[in-house]
Amino acid sequence: MLLPIKQNEINKLIPSVATGKQFNSALGNPQKIFQRIMVSTIGGVITLLISQSQVTSQFYSLWLVLGVVFLLYILWGPILEASRKNSKFKNYSFAALVDGYIADVYVEDRIENQHEQANKNGRLELVEKKRTWVVVDIEDEDGYLANINFPLQNKFNILRKGMRINCVVFSNRRDFSSIQSISDAWCPEIKLWIGNYPFLLRPAFEEFVNIRILN
Repeated sequence: MLLPIKQNEINKLIPSVATGKQFNSALGNPQKIFQRIMVSTIGGVITLLISQSQVTSQFYSLWLVLGVVFLLYILWGPILEASRKNSKFKNYSFAALVDGYIADVYVEDRIENQHEQANKNGRLELVEKKRTWVVVDIEDEDGYLANINFPLQNKFNILRKGMRINCVVFSNRRDFSSIQSISDAWCPEIKLWIGNYPFLLRPAFEEFVNIRILN
């Protein structure tokens, strides 16, 4: 079952500014965090050194501000990325609350990155780093709607076919014959959230589900 959601309701469920959970998710893996630290450190040091050579220049303040901005990149970078993810949902014309069920749940290995590395014989070979992902297919009484993908964790082993699931889908068509995006999802029977990124304000969404469906 799809229940239309008004734009003002979406604004209450998906924040414009990143939450703490969204910030942590946008930080990324250790490699991504290290890259942010390098950009922040190198950019900050270089611009601050330039600012010191411009003490008597009218551009001194500008270089000083740029240096501080670079040094704080490790903080505002994830906030900007998370806010950009949130804002993409505001561009769709229609949104609907899904009251459906899990039609299928399975895992698949996906390549996260690959690089060439010399083997013991000195020959280059392609090395692939894989990660196991969970795929959850969602249906309602009218059939297949969409799927949600996220990295495997032990807590997801309790997911089973037939379990009830709630989420929000987005489309530019009023009849939702084509679904462009889907949020993270709530499985009320086992009180478990699933998804690769926490788009929804979770306590607010759980209350919203109770009001729209259970009442």
